[in-house]
Amino acid sequence: MSVANIKDRKMLDDLLAACRGNLPNVNEALITKAFEFCLEAHKNDLRASGEPYFTHPYEVAMIVVKEFPLDDITVVSTLLHDVVEDTEFNLDMLAREFGKEVAEIVDGVTKISGIFKGQEITQAENYRKMLLSMVKDVRVILVKFADRLHNMRTLEFVSADKQRRIAQETLEIYAPFANRFGLARVKWELEDLSFKYLNKEAYDEIAKKIKSKRRERESYIKKFSEPIKEKLDGYNLKYEINGRAKHLYSIYRKMVRRNKPFEEIYDLFAIRIILDTENTNDCYTTLGIVNQIYLPVPDRFKDYISIPKTNNYQSIHTTVVGPEGKLVEVQIRTVKMHEVAEKGVAAHWRYKENKTTSDKDLEMWVNWIREIFENASKEDARKELLESFKLNLYQYEIYVFTPKGELRRLPANSTPVDFAFEIHSKLGFHCIGAKVNGKIVPLDTILHSGDQVEIISSKNQHPNKNWIKFVVTHKAKTAIRKWINKEEEEIIELGKELWEKKTKKMKLSFDQNDVAKITASLKFDSTKHFYKSIAQGKINLDEVLTATKEQSGRDKDVHQLEFENFASTAREDIGGVLIEGKKSGLLYSYAKCCNPIPGDPVIGYITIGEGIKIHRKTCSTLLSISAKDGSKLVPVQWPEADSSLFVAGLTVSGDDSPGILNEISHAIVSYQNTNIKSININTSNNLFEGSVTLYVHNIEHLTRIMDRLKKLKGVFSVERFESA
Repeated sequence: MSVANIKDRKMLDDLLAACRGNLPNVNEALITKAFEFCLEAHKNDLRASGEPYFTHPYEVAMIVVKEFPLDDITVVSTLLHDVVEDTEFNLDMLAREFGKEVAEIVDGVTKISGIFKGQEITQAENYRKMLLSMVKDVRVILVKFADRLHNMRTLEFVSADKQRRIAQETLEIYAPFANRFGLARVKWELEDLSFKYLNKEAYDEIAKKIKSKRRERESYIKKFSEPIKEKLDGYNLKYEINGRAKHLYSIYRKMVRRNKPFEEIYDLFAIRIILDTENTNDCYTTLGIVNQIYLPVPDRFKDYISIPKTNNYQSIHTTVVGPEGKLVEVQIRTVKMHEVAEKGVAAHWRYKENKTTSDKDLEMWVNWIREIFENASKEDARKELLESFKLNLYQYEIYVFTPKGELRRLPANSTPVDFAFEIHSKLGFHCIGAKVNGKIVPLDTILHSGDQVEIISSKNQHPNKNWIKFVVTHKAKTAIRKWINKEEEEIIELGKELWEKKTKKMKLSFDQNDVAKITASLKFDSTKHFYKSIAQGKINLDEVLTATKEQSGRDKDVHQLEFENFASTAREDIGGVLIEGKKSGLLYSYAKCCNPIPGDPVIGYITIGEGIKIHRKTCSTLLSISAKDGSKLVPVQWPEADSSLFVAGLTVSGDDSPGILNEISHAIVSYQNTNIKSININTSNNLFEGSVTLYVHNIEHLTRIMDRLKKLKGVFSVERFESA
């Protein structure tokens, strides 16, 4: 392929000449190849203006060379920036023909070009952040700035609706973004062109007034500058003095903000003194000269040379009272500072010592731009905390669209499920599928900045346990866990109900301690796990309860025997009972229905053939028989033991742990030097159960001991030794 057309040949020659004049190194063969490729790819396409389409990438490339002269790779990428989006050529072909670096820049420009289509800009700051989150190479943004600038210059050829949409997008997204990059000239032009299409009436009126006062202003600036030039010549300084152009949108904004007419706003004159020197001290010398000639206005001095702005802008700003009492803004800077102010990132690049590009350099610039954004957010005093997070963490965030075009911020690696919960918890709960950019995708698909996500939901759908494995947002994780826990609690409750119904049917009774023993014997982690397994049908309740019933019978017999031995010992130890306040030879025995032991309030009942039966006063059997014949009741009591002590028995159970026996003993002995008669602890399946016999003064003494034992960690049951 070669350029045959004379007009096209001239365009290429002009581009190469501009590259030679502005770029540190130029691969002319690569640029020529890209120009020819662009020409061929777009040969059948026309712009809205009727011009051949390739004139657009060519003009954009010229903007890049003049405004952002970084390197020839940027120029090549600019020539090809619309090829993938608008022609049949793909990224793989670009990578083969022009290298991976060019293909990646073109891919970045293509992606960020597509994200605004059909979107209404409602969160401008988030859109700018989204752009950074998508960009890996700073040159992508610079190409996009140039692309947008040329589109704005030719906006007259599209429909009125499209003009307004593109102008609004430019004003809210690209102009502020260009300012963050330090691209003052681009920022001003984007703002003025946007203003032209968003408020044509105000634009034309201000433009007309500026034009009418041009000669008057030029005359005043000349009069103001003459004495300054004379002094600067005396110091042999090389300089350039010119009136600083007032931008239409800036004037309009000040008129609105200050609620003042054009004449009051525009009466503030401004000049710029640009020194051709490497010595920054010459700027301060010039400041001294200006202040000798004209009276400086207090509080209107700013030294951005000593303390540069966050986008590395450097200049001295001062305001003085000029002839006729008019205020004049004066800016003083070097040629290098001026180029940085006008061209931002690209100008910095030109002044790098080696004047070559590298991946490391690019990474440094990306980080620098992120720092600009972070500090700019602080300067703008964002009210919302979320708007001021660090931009060097942008690699950890993505920005995606709802079907209605609203922008949502999510952590990197978020999925459609995270997105659904971000919109609304109910949508997350009933999420059954998703469409990303119009295509149905699995719910664990990783989303990327610029994706448009639509959630498919169903009332019958509920969170899945597997979702926890791939969701990343706190909101989604919390909601899913909450749902799973609720669902599990319902299953556990169902298992508990099944257990209680079955035990009731089999006329069995189990307390918490009994269930804990059964759970441990069946190797379950907890009673919840046990109930859950019942609900899920993993346990044969008939088998478990039959075995438990048999074991319970055996345990009951053993327990009864232990109790009888204890009761016998306790009664013998205290010396029996006193009948009507004294020892008596009358025959008496202890009732089996309530098995009274020392410490219990007791009473006697005269029987035929078995003497006096000793009952607890609270015994239900006694209450029923005495109701028929109360005359057979006789007062009885336990005699006072030596030292007013009697033997009491306790059963204790809980979780087995090292040192539990020592803790039980200490809790008893440390209270009023209580003596222990005997203690016996048995362990099984990480549980313990045992009996303690001890000497106490009275029931209150025993109750205090029981309270102390109940407070021990792992102990869940302390009861007075009763018959089974």
